[in-house]
Amino acid sequence: MATSLMARPVPAIRSRPAAAAAAAAAAAFETAPGVEAVLSFDSMGLSDDVLRGIYGHGFDKPSAIQQRAVVPIVRGRSGAIRHGQDLHLCPRVLPDRGHLQKRVRDPLRERRPFFYYRFSCGISVQVLILSPMRDLASQTERVVLAIGYYRNVLAHACVGGKSMGEDIRKLEHGVHVVSGTPGRVLDMIKRRTLRTRAIKLLVLDEADEMLSRGFKDQIYDLYRFLPPELQVVLVSATFPTEILEMTGRFMTDPIRIVVKRDELMLERVNQYMVPVEREDWKFDTLCDLYDNCPISQGVVFCNTKRKQVEWLAEKMCDSNFTVSFMHGDMPQKERDAVMAGFRSGTTQLMITTDVWARGIDVEQVCLVVNYNLPDSRELYVHGAGRVGRFGRKGVVVNFVKDKEIQILRDIEQYYGTNISECPEDPADII
Repeated sequence: MATSLMARPVPAIRSRPAAAAAAAAAAAFETAPGVEAVLSFDSMGLSDDVLRGIYGHGFDKPSAIQQRAVVPIVRGRSGAIRHGQDLHLCPRVLPDRGHLQKRVRDPLRERRPFFYYRFSCGISVQVLILSPMRDLASQTERVVLAIGYYRNVLAHACVGGKSMGEDIRKLEHGVHVVSGTPGRVLDMIKRRTLRTRAIKLLVLDEADEMLSRGFKDQIYDLYRFLPPELQVVLVSATFPTEILEMTGRFMTDPIRIVVKRDELMLERVNQYMVPVEREDWKFDTLCDLYDNCPISQGVVFCNTKRKQVEWLAEKMCDSNFTVSFMHGDMPQKERDAVMAGFRSGTTQLMITTDVWARGIDVEQVCLVVNYNLPDSRELYVHGAGRVGRFGRKGVVVNFVKDKEIQILRDIEQYYGTNISECPEDPADII
């Protein structure tokens, strides 16, 4: 039997006053001297074509970290950026000022930022973006194409699990931007299919996650093939020793932009908990929530791949719900098809693992359910960020057993946020 969505009262920390929240926001960034917040895309000096692409893709106002990071990046500064979420437009807002068009080389301008360069020898790869996950790299490709649409920017996602012949064909035809995973990109470079002589910008997205997945040697190996005069942007949720070592090796006098408080990223998200006494009650609770909550689309996070994700998806389908599922053990072609269906609205609910927690965006997602609590505070914030993107509001619902309530309280206290008990009527949470 399912537990009630309002099983018993659970004390919650009160929300901070507005003045305190504003003061917290003002003190939330640690930036290099001279880095200032630019409050609108129109004030960033971007070309009209790029602005059309940004607004056409649905971005209205830059997030707090974009306000500080976009202008230095476009001006050619290398930098290390520590973020909680909401940054991913920064490396994707780069097809600007004609730097991805052709030009005859002028030796007097060799030291100018990458966006001044045009090439007379056909289309060359000039921006390389590396990501730890195939789905994130593919999403970056789509955003680059959308933002660069009015500049005729060509981009390609070079990721494992896809046809190598297709990569070779696209790269030989010519693209301006390559977004990929380190292994496949390095393979294309060694095959001399991806020519690096014209690359002016390297972006390492989710750098800490790449290091945790064992890509360090591949990144250093890949870096040896890149031109010495290179702008490097490193994006990381944390700054462990390996990241600091990488910034020292790859960058000269980089700027640093640090989000010191991830709780700012949770302020747009309403968070709730649903106490459940037994694990097998979670399924009925999810069905009740999904049945009664008016959502456009939602994501359910589980901690295990085949065992729980596929089992839960099958149970939901048997109960006549339209769901899809995705995890890291699936072939890339199948994952792409699942993502395409979910983005198009074919299904309303995505059941997945933390493969979806970092960086994957679907605008219509307004509800995240943690069927199991994430393994770390950072994963909790990243998962919650699937509904708190670029000024949008959303809801996170956590299913917790008795012994897990204290874990949520620790998250509450650490981030200074508020996780309250779910209302008796699920429709009230949206």
